[in-house]
Amino acid sequence: MINLNRRKALALIGAAAASGLAAPAIAQNRKIVVGALPFTSHSGSFIAYERGYFADAGLDIEFKFFQAAQPMAVAIASGDVDFGITAISGGLISLADKGAIKVIGGALSEKPGVDGQKILASDAAFKAGLTAPPGLGDKRFGMTTAGSSFHYMGSKIGQAEGVTPQFVPLQKVGAIIGALKSGQIDAWSIVPHIAKPLAGSGAVHIIGDVSTFLPHYQVTVLFTSTKNADEDRPLTESFIKGFSKGVADYDATMVDKANGQDAIDELVKLIHKYVYTDRPHEKAAPSILNGSMWLNEGAAINVASVKDQLEWFQSEGLVDKAITLDTFLDTSYVKTIDA
Repeated sequence: MINLNRRKALALIGAAAASGLAAPAIAQNRKIVVGALPFTSHSGSFIAYERGYFADAGLDIEFKFFQAAQPMAVAIASGDVDFGITAISGGLISLADKGAIKVIGGALSEKPGVDGQKILASDAAFKAGLTAPPGLGDKRFGMTTAGSSFHYMGSKIGQAEGVTPQFVPLQKVGAIIGALKSGQIDAWSIVPHIAKPLAGSGAVHIIGDVSTFLPHYQVTVLFTSTKNADEDRPLTESFIKGFSKGVADYDATMVDKANGQDAIDELVKLIHKYVYTDRPHEKAAPSILNGSMWLNEGAAINVASVKDQLEWFQSEGLVDKAITLDTFLDTSYVKTIDA
């Protein structure tokens, strides 16, 4: 352990303040574990790490990768992970109700005018007549688990069309992809960097856009332990600061395309370190480009969308009806959106 006398400690804090960093976080020199999925939609954190934005904020980052939202929420609650970026799930809300976690910001969003998540049909189902969302009634719709974002999307799409899909839990995204391609399930909804290559293979067909039914859907959120949110504000603010810089680079380059082709190529190479790592660059690049959905500036959060999700989980009996937004959402860290 390094011992600092008062003089050295003040000097360190002064240097941190001069560089715009959160002094308590840099003084702690903590190693922070960040939960992520190997998706293009998690690029804000990958960019922040690779370009030193987390380090500039005084954080030493290690990534822990998951295949679904629920295990990540459990890892935050247990203390194995410090910060996570994932979709709201029934499990996440229930853990928040137990005082274990808090949502502190927003990440991936559906945004009008920006390409977003697609509704898919298997080739067999498509040939049998499932060519548009109204045909989802009684069709087998893939999801990881009950109360997952896939469950929410499929249910909301079905409600809007006046039909009820049959939901099939398959635990992992890879298992859903395999089941859809083989015709074991009929439909699914997923981010474009997965949807478009699947459709291009001919085994799957795009039959609609999630944004038609959920135009401002807050797809993923930032969350942490209640202890971090309530008791370690400098650390939490430092994480959001670094993450937000990564998001700004991503949106400007990949979504707005304001920085030119060279900047796009550079970011694609960076993201490829984490996404589609089993493919050579030339095969991974098109899928990474296809995944260029909007990430919320400054980790702002769409409270209206979060409220709608909470109400849906409650209406389905997946979480306690007594839970309020304040139970799991801390809006003190970022700007809020109400759309």
